[in-house]
Amino acid sequence: MVAAPASSDTASAALRCRRRIVTMTHRAGAGHPGGSLSAIDLMVCLYGSVLNHRPEDPLWDDRDRFILSKGHASPAMYAVLAEHGYISEEDLEGFRTLGSICQGHVDSKWTPGVDFSGGSLGMGLSFGLGVAMAASLTDSQRATWVMLGDGECQEGQIWEAAMAAIHHEVERLYVIVDRNRIQNDDFVDEQMRLGDLSAKWDSFGWRVIEVDGHDHASVLSAFQEVVSDPSPAVLIARTTKGKGVSFMENNPSFHGAAPSDEQLVTAMEELS
Repeated sequence: MVAAPASSDTASAALRCRRRIVTMTHRAGAGHPGGSLSAIDLMVCLYGSVLNHRPEDPLWDDRDRFILSKGHASPAMYAVLAEHGYISEEDLEGFRTLGSICQGHVDSKWTPGVDFSGGSLGMGLSFGLGVAMAASLTDSQRATWVMLGDGECQEGQIWEAAMAAIHHEVERLYVIVDRNRIQNDDFVDEQMRLGDLSAKWDSFGWRVIEVDGHDHASVLSAFQEVVSDPSPAVLIARTTKGKGVSFMENNPSFHGAAPSDEQLVTAMEELS
């Protein structure tokens, strides 16, 4: 088991990543800052602790796989990749521009360190299931991590994959649900209530762990608990959409809207 870093170290990294997210989306005049900011603490803690990866060798065959099924949260992905040296700060400046390696949705053909090309929501867990099954065929001990949005859990394909993972007794397939309670342009409960999400996953046979997705010490501890057992597990992380920027927090408008010039100044002051 990988030793967890100090939560103070991951907190500093998350703050740098938040600044990158806000700056990227402002520069592009587009993007998805809200869901990137809700997910960034989880991603920073994952990459800084239990995820087995080599920035100097992005295609290392036995690396753990991270699948960002909510691929529109690409600013968070690129911010973490820059933090670990997969891509440069200069690469971030091309976010959402033609020919850039930092496209609007994650794309494994373009970006070093990206293992999944985002498309319609709901596909990432099925993809991750296949990746985990492929690992078992070669006796690899690599883990497969899939990050889902909570609105994405309305998709039937998620539950087909969840059921299949248990049926096939897949090992080292781990899910993170970014439970920020907002999807697209409204609150999840207004679009389609999910009910007791933990009970749903439990009924499918998954180990379920709940955590405050912004408390780094708790997240780091939860990741250690996840990897202590190879059976499928889901970490349901209670998060806040737009976390860290006051006017974006719990605001559906910033699911897919970039900050203005004035808002950028305010955001960067709050993230200083």
